[in-house]
Order: sequence, then C-alpha cells, then structure tokens
Amino acid sequence: MTTAVGHEKINKTNAIFLLVAHLAAVGSVVWMATGHFSWWTLGLAILYFELCSISITAGYHRLFSHRAYKAKSWWRALLLIFGAASVQNSALAWSKDHRRHHTFVDTDKDPYNAKRGFWWSHIAWVYHEADEYDDGPRVTDLENDPLVMWQHRNYVLIAIVSTVVVPGLLGLLWGDPLGAILAVGFLRLVVQWHSTFTINSLAHIVGTQPYSTRNTSRDSGLIALVSWGEGYHNFHHRFQADYRNGVRWWQFDPTKWMLWTLQKVGVTFDLRRTPRETILKALANPRTFDDDAPASTPPDDMTPGDAASSDAASGPVAVAAGS
Repeated sequence: MTTAVGHEKINKTNAIFLLVAHLAAVGSVVWMATGHFSWWTLGLAILYFELCSISITAGYHRLFSHRAYKAKSWWRALLLIFGAASVQNSALAWSKDHRRHHTFVDTDKDPYNAKRGFWWSHIAWVYHEADEYDDGPRVTDLENDPLVMWQHRNYVLIAIVSTVVVPGLLGLLWGDPLGAILAVGFLRLVVQWHSTFTINSLAHIVGTQPYSTRNTSRDSGLIALVSWGEGYHNFHHRFQADYRNGVRWWQFDPTKWMLWTLQKVGVTFDLRRTPRETILKALANPRTFDDDAPASTPPDDMTPGDAASSDAASGPVAVAAGS
C-alpha cells in the first residue's frame, strides 16, 4: 500500500508500523514506570537485543551480504531466526539493498544515500518505496541458499512468532506477558533499529576517513560502541569482504571477536581478511587508492591470532536497514 508525496511514494505499511512500534516502545516505558517493572522482562529484552544485534552484524551484514566468512548450518539458521526478530526484512531483501548501497554509494541508486541528508539515510528511506533499477548487484547466491529462502518465504510468520508470541509466552512464566511483549517486541526493537540506522546516517557524517575519501563513509569508535562494532565504516566501505570492521586488535568490534572465537571451535571458518600490505597502501594514499583487493592473506599485526584462522580469497513491515 503506497501513496505518492511529490516525487516520492510513501509505503503506508512501513510508515504505520514504524509509528506503532515507536508508540508501543513509549508504552513499554510507561508500563514499567507505573508499578509493572520486572527484572525478568528487562533481562529478556536485553538478551533479545544482543541476539538480534548479532544476527544483523554477523548474519545479515557480514555473512549474507558480504560473504566475509562461512559457518555451520545451525549458526546460519540461528542468525536467520533472530534476524527476522529484528524486523528489518528478510536476509535476501536486506542483502539486496545493502549490496546496491555499496555498488552505488552516495548516488540516487543508493537506497539510503547519505547525500540526501541525515533524516533520509537514518529512517525516511525505510517508509518510502524504493525505485526499481535493472542494473546492480545480484543475489543469486542467496536465492540458491535453502536456509535463506526458507526464511524469506516465512519471514512474516517467523517475525511474529519470535517477536510477539515467544516473549509473551515467556512473560507468562513470571506473570508479565504484556510487559514482555511491549519490552521485547517493541522497546527492544526500536532501540535496535536506531542502533542499526546510525550506520546508514551518522557513520557517513561523523568520524575520519583514513582508508578512502571516495565516498562519505567514516570511521568512528563512538558509533562502534552502539552498533556491535560496525562504526569503522570507512574501513568497511574500502574492504567490504573483510570479516572485521575494526581491523586493529584494540578497536571495539565484538562481532569480529565473536567470529574469530567461533572459528576456534569450528562454528565459523574461511574468515576473509585483507592483506596487511593492501591496508597500509590505502592508509598511505586514501585519495587515489582504488583497487579492491581480495581478502586472502592474514595481516599479521592487525588482529592477534588471525594467522591461525582459515583464509579464503515485505512482512508485517518490510523495514530494511543496512550498514
């Protein structure tokens, strides 16, 4: 359901759901502040926030959009389930938008073009209909992935069950089903949305450009703190196939640390890393360096332990957000 506003078409479904979700999030705060506070409910909301954030950063973003590593089927399924609970569209649709963002960054073909301003790149693009283009990156690899297509076909059902039904049933255990639905299904969801949205908006405004000045992406340790390490966005735009965003060992990137740790126990493998020499070349000349290097050689002084790793060259709301 859409309506035209000037040259833009509003997606009424997305717009209404965004409004309802934000109002319900406020309702959750009021509910807890008026004598219904429960540590169990708050704990469940925090647990969901962490699992859903991981599913976007390690799943939708680094695994499905960029193929920065490989993983066992059960881990991929877990990321897809909690990715749906993040209500940012299916992994297939999210990845298609995100690959287009990287291909056409800062142009009219970029779904969340930062040059259209903070408001557009942060949230307005979500409740506008995307223009259709014949060119751009394909997602054939994901269309041939049975797990990804299972989630895509059942996205609405998975989102509803994981975001409303499961929290409500768990809330019954401690006598707060409504509070659990409000806190987990809406307050957690809205906070997580804006955490993700900062990458599309603030990470193209705030920070430095040590690796490339060819687009508006920035590196920001501050933004990394609220986005599970996605704030080193200039590095990511320059070396998008790398499984790390924060390439230095001390840079806050818990997604990187988690993937590296899971590799040690065989859950993830073939973690892709950009050669150290390529990174140093970009640092030396970010204005003119423009070869996309394969992520194949471990940079031995960037992240400790990498040398031991493997190497490898629309629903209830179709909300989508990429980093």
